[in-house]
Amino acid sequence: MMRMGWGDLGAFGEPSKETPNLDQMAAEGMLFPNFYTANPLCSPSRAALLTGRLPIRNGFYTTNAHARNAYAPQEIVGGIPDSELLLPELLKKAGYVNKIIGKWHLGHRPQFHPLKHGFDEWFGSPNCHFGPYNNKDFPNLPVYRDQEMIGRYYEDFKIDLKTGEANLTQIYLKEALDFINRQQASQQPFFLYWAIDATHAPVYASKDFLGTSQRGLYGDAVREIDDSIGKILKHLQKLGISKNTFVFFTSDNGAALISAPKQGGSNGPFLCGKQTTFEGGMREPAIAWWPGYIPAGQVSHQLGSVMDLFTTSLSLAGLQLPNDRQIDGVDLLPAVLQGKLIDRPIFYYRGNEMMAVRVGLYKAHYWTWSNSWEEYSKGIDFCPGQNISGVTTHTQEEHTLLPLLFHLGRDPGEKYPVRFASPEYEAVIKRISPIVDQHKATLVPGEPQLNLCDRAVMNWAPPGCKKLGKCLEPPTSNPTKCFWPH
Repeated sequence: MMRMGWGDLGAFGEPSKETPNLDQMAAEGMLFPNFYTANPLCSPSRAALLTGRLPIRNGFYTTNAHARNAYAPQEIVGGIPDSELLLPELLKKAGYVNKIIGKWHLGHRPQFHPLKHGFDEWFGSPNCHFGPYNNKDFPNLPVYRDQEMIGRYYEDFKIDLKTGEANLTQIYLKEALDFINRQQASQQPFFLYWAIDATHAPVYASKDFLGTSQRGLYGDAVREIDDSIGKILKHLQKLGISKNTFVFFTSDNGAALISAPKQGGSNGPFLCGKQTTFEGGMREPAIAWWPGYIPAGQVSHQLGSVMDLFTTSLSLAGLQLPNDRQIDGVDLLPAVLQGKLIDRPIFYYRGNEMMAVRVGLYKAHYWTWSNSWEEYSKGIDFCPGQNISGVTTHTQEEHTLLPLLFHLGRDPGEKYPVRFASPEYEAVIKRISPIVDQHKATLVPGEPQLNLCDRAVMNWAPPGCKKLGKCLEPPTSNPTKCFWPH
């Protein structure tokens, strides 16, 4: 899972064709052109993936302002609630060993650590690799091995912001291969969540990949990720366990066009990017691979979501879904193994608001917003070169009474709204409205986790810092409402 766009893979039409391994994975497996994340931002989508539930249910949203994107920066007080059941906690019941490699992003305070939520091993960081910081205003972010930090980004794990050089993807690859080796040797079923973040600004790649892409540094990072995935799949084949290993590749949000083209990718023909609930913000590249079970070279038109990976994984492990809560993910196995299509809606949330819904080939927008005029005037543009009048609005526009309707088959770029006066509009809204009404009537929002920020809770003195002489003095606690501009 990483911040890659739908249009970043050769298999999805990227013109420089620099992802041979992912393209081969698609040729040997199944491509999902209609696969979505649960939120146009990192933390909430990861919470949704691991709980099978919309962020509005699992608490990964804010009520500080209407329809705001919120995530888990260092100063966030909240995190994944203990009341949520995560995929690794459930897989443990079937004897699985669970490892996360890379970015966790579901809260960094001790009670939120992955090892408290079902993972047996962790190599990576609780937050994104922002920095470097001076360790006075902000601490540099820690890198963990299991319960304890083993260093900090920019100090012990170098990222050269001038050249974009960092060895992290190679380290994450080695961790993955070692973990797979150990589980195979002990005949242990395993769940590996490989959550690398090289394509997130500041983008990085290792020396061997720097300067090798036609797409610049971002392309270098994509090529290295592609190469690593190829090595992981070949390793599974070499160990003779590919036929009993289900592998799924996807992303946590669309490419961030705000940092493109140098530090951001491509969302193909879709509108806007990360931070928005237009297709470019939430439709993701997705490939399922399971040689011997998934027929090669298939394309599934199933509407899929990252939340389905929760339900599908439990199904593969022969486990029941928790029956004491609403699960939004569906089991994709009938779609993957028998080519069946499951009828289900996709809800597009931004913070505490349902912005849009997709049913079949139609998408209805109940609210539109790219970002505020104030942010836009500072040069923050989520839809560069794609201003569509009345659609990519800079004020929050409500369309609840007359939703903006698009047919994503004829118009994947959301440029041509279906005319309000047409019989098509009337028939489709009649079909969509009860789905939305039922969703809203039965929705029980979780306690919002992303409202409070406090500089005192940042990564000043993570577990393990004493041994390394890397503990820092936190400032006095002063909890305030987090400011989420968009």
